[in-house]
Amino acid sequence: MALWNFDVWQWLVLFQHELLLFAGVFFLIGAADDLAIDFAWIWLKLRGKLSTPMLNRREFTEKPLSGPAAIFIPAWQEADVIGDTVAHALDAWPQQGLRLYVGCYRNDPKTVAAVMRAAHGDARLRIVIHNRNGPSTKADCLNRLYTAMRDDERRMGVLFSCVVFQDAEDLVDPAALGLLDRAIADGIDFAQLPVEPLVQADRSWFGRHLGSHYCEEFAEAHGKVMVVRDALGAALPGAGVGCAISRDALQKLCRRRYDLRPFSEESLTEDYELGLAVGENGGTCRFVRARGDDGRLIATRAYFPARLDHVIRQKTRWVHGIALQGWDRVGWATGMVEYWMRARDRRGPLTALVLLVGYSLLALTLISWFAIELGFAEPTPISPLLTALLIANLVAFLWRALWRFVWTSSVYGPLEGLRAVIRIPLTNVISIIAGRRAVFAYVRVLMGRGIEWDKTPHVGHPARTSLSGTELA
Repeated sequence: MALWNFDVWQWLVLFQHELLLFAGVFFLIGAADDLAIDFAWIWLKLRGKLSTPMLNRREFTEKPLSGPAAIFIPAWQEADVIGDTVAHALDAWPQQGLRLYVGCYRNDPKTVAAVMRAAHGDARLRIVIHNRNGPSTKADCLNRLYTAMRDDERRMGVLFSCVVFQDAEDLVDPAALGLLDRAIADGIDFAQLPVEPLVQADRSWFGRHLGSHYCEEFAEAHGKVMVVRDALGAALPGAGVGCAISRDALQKLCRRRYDLRPFSEESLTEDYELGLAVGENGGTCRFVRARGDDGRLIATRAYFPARLDHVIRQKTRWVHGIALQGWDRVGWATGMVEYWMRARDRRGPLTALVLLVGYSLLALTLISWFAIELGFAEPTPISPLLTALLIANLVAFLWRALWRFVWTSSVYGPLEGLRAVIRIPLTNVISIIAGRRAVFAYVRVLMGRGIEWDKTPHVGHPARTSLSGTELA
């Protein structure tokens, strides 16, 4: 019996050692990748290349557009929020040069009715009913909106100057349309504004933290990563909201496809692919970051999902579309910077695996500790190399946690910054589950299963509450 226990312990120690090496090395590779972005941002900041201009909100809200602009909002089963989004957008953007296209499905009468109630006779709104039952895909709905826009262009004899993309749950910034219009007028083919998730109004601990964990992700991604990406001249992935493409660039994308429509119906992340496609087609992409004269960032704001199943569903779609479909649909392009950025975009499944190994190691460590304390095993010495690897990973983790606190605090205040650090285990578990589900979903697609719009439902809209600071009470 003693020999049997000894053998099991030896196998356990060997297994734990190999997992430590695997996780330690890959955690360090990921840390080096993030560290390169950190140092690039610091270098650009020290050189004075990251200034955020302060703009007059009233000027960008009231100034006429340089040309007619089409705003696309695809909607499937969004009756709870689409009315608020439409009413707020038409009120926040008084420019007469815009036309708001809302894509609905013929088997979704509640969403259609909600849009009609929000119209209030505004001639700038057009409801586009899809000629097929939903859900198809978001890309397919956007293609239907594009067809409706082309029909209007033929009737008017005038082309729109740009197309702006928003989602059904968005709270648009009054200055956003004017800022995007100026960017396109200045010769930019694709412009992306920051996205600013709002701290959840859900007062339950779990719901609040699930929904609010997007805050730290976007604070760092759109405050640092996208800024560095833009400065390095890499193509910019679209966020699907708060972004605009010039009419000429959109037409060039259509010419690349056999059906002469801009989006592939099989894509789960057509927004991500949009900016990259513009860059590959020779267009100019810019991340446009500016503040109003009130100090607030000109950004698209929204409540993100706050239920675990909804969060996992959304993260699964992102990982599936960007990290897995991206290999097939987008490729790797050319140049070291582009290769690096696309590798960063596609590390989701590997990150999930390494995180799973890390948490498995934590469980094994607890088992080992109890075995040693109960006298069933002897402590096993750790090699100097493994010790150095563990110390390096600890330092990298503390560095990452510090940056997460700093970036979240810069947008939402120090209390939310502290919550962001506390939420790290929660976000890691979500990444693990979403990564696993994305891999299985990708395999099912490879085996012939069709792709549908696996969207997340939205029930609360920030337009219903008063804006106070960065949080809606």
